[in-house]
Amino acid sequence: MKKKFAAYLFVFMIAIPSTFSLAEPLDLTEAIGKALESNYSIRVVRQSERIAETNNAWGAAGRYPTIGFGLSSNNRFDFNEGPDQTSNSLTPSVTLNWILFNSFAVRITKEKLDALEKLSQGGTAVLVEQTVQSVVRAYYRALFEQEKLKLFEEIMNLSYDRFEYEKTRKEIGISVTFDVLQAKNAWLEDKAAHMQQEVTYTNALRDLKYLMGDSGDSTVELSDEFSAVLNDYAIDNLRDRMLSNNKTLSNQYLSQMLLEKETALARSLYYPTLSLRSGVDAFNSRTKYEDAEAATRNWQDVYGNISLNFNLFDGGARKRGMRIARIKYETGRIETDEMIHSLTNELSKLFDLYNVRKDLFNVTEENIEAAKLNLEISGDRFRAGTINSFNYRDVQFVYLSAALGRLQAIYNLIDTDTSLARITGGIVTEYGQ
Repeated sequence: MKKKFAAYLFVFMIAIPSTFSLAEPLDLTEAIGKALESNYSIRVVRQSERIAETNNAWGAAGRYPTIGFGLSSNNRFDFNEGPDQTSNSLTPSVTLNWILFNSFAVRITKEKLDALEKLSQGGTAVLVEQTVQSVVRAYYRALFEQEKLKLFEEIMNLSYDRFEYEKTRKEIGISVTFDVLQAKNAWLEDKAAHMQQEVTYTNALRDLKYLMGDSGDSTVELSDEFSAVLNDYAIDNLRDRMLSNNKTLSNQYLSQMLLEKETALARSLYYPTLSLRSGVDAFNSRTKYEDAEAATRNWQDVYGNISLNFNLFDGGARKRGMRIARIKYETGRIETDEMIHSLTNELSKLFDLYNVRKDLFNVTEENIEAAKLNLEISGDRFRAGTINSFNYRDVQFVYLSAALGRLQAIYNLIDTDTSLARITGGIVTEYGQ
C-alpha cells in the first residue's frame, strides 16, 4: 500500500506542472488587443469600411468620361431572278461620353463620398469602443468571479476546520453528534456554493474568450489585479472631453454634413449641364454577284459634339426636392441638439453615480475590516467555548456578506469608470490601445 501511495503521489506531482502550464497568463491589454484583431463584429464592420473606401473615388463621382467600343456584323444572301447576291459588312465604333459641367455635382458627390468614408470609419470606431468596453467588463467580471471563488473557498475551509474540530471534540467526549452534524451540514453547504461558483467563473472566462474571438480549448489565467482605482473627476472637464471626443456625436456631425451635401446636390439641379460626345465609326462592306468580281467599300467617320441641356420647367420637382432637403437638414440639426442634450444628461448621471460608488466602496472597506476582525475573534471564542456553533455560523455569514459587498463595490466602481471613459471618448486611449 505504501508503494502504491508513493506511485500515485509521484504521478500527481508530475501532473501538477503540466496542468498549470496549460493556463496562459492574460492581462487586460492583451485581451483587448486580441479582441480588436479577432472579434467577429469588428471583422465584419471593417469589411464595410473597405467598401466605403473603395467607393470613394473620383470615377464614382462622375469626373471621368466613359469610353465604349461597339462592333456589328451584317451578312446577307439574296436569291433573285437574276444572279445571286452575297453581301457582308463590318462596322466597328469607339464612343466617348464626358460630362464637362454638371452644376458642381461631381465635386459635391466626391465630398459626399469623403464624408461617407469617414462615417464608415466612425462606425468602426464606435464598435471598437463598444468592444473595448465589453472586454473590460468581461475581464473584470471574470476577475470578480475569481475573487468570489477564493472567498467561497475560504469560507468552505473555515467550515471544514470547524467540522474537523467538532469531530475531534466528539472523539474525546466533549461534543455531541448534533454539533458534528451541524458542522458537517454547514461544510457541505459551503462546498456546494464553492462548486457552483466554479461553474460561474468558468462561464465568465468563456464569455471573455468569445469577445476575444478565441474558439480554442486552452485555459487562461487572469494576471491583472482586481482593485479599484479612485479618480477625482471634474464635471466641466468631462463635458468638454465628451463634446470633443465622443465618437457617436462625431458621427452625428458627419451625418449632418451629409445632409448639407444633399441640399447642395438638390440646388445643383437648377444649373445647366454641358456634355461632350465624340467617337470614331468605320464601315467595311463586301458585295458579290454570281459570276462577277466582288466589290468592296470602306470609310471612316470621326465626330465630336457638345450639348448644353437646361431644364427650364419640371413641374416643380426641383423645388420640392430642394424643400425636402432643407427639411431633412433642419431635422438633422434637431437630432444633433437632442443627442448633445441626451449625452450631457447621461454624463451627469454617470458622474454622480461614480462619486456615490466611491463613497460606497469606502464604506465596504471599513465594513470588511470590522467583519474580518469579528470573524477572527469569534473563531477564538468558539474554540474557547464561549459562543456556540450557531453564533459562529452567523458571524461567518456576516463576513461573507461584507466580503461580497466589497467585491461588488469594486466591480461597480470599475464599470462606472469605464462608462465615463467611453462617453468622453477616451476608453481606447485609457486602456493602452
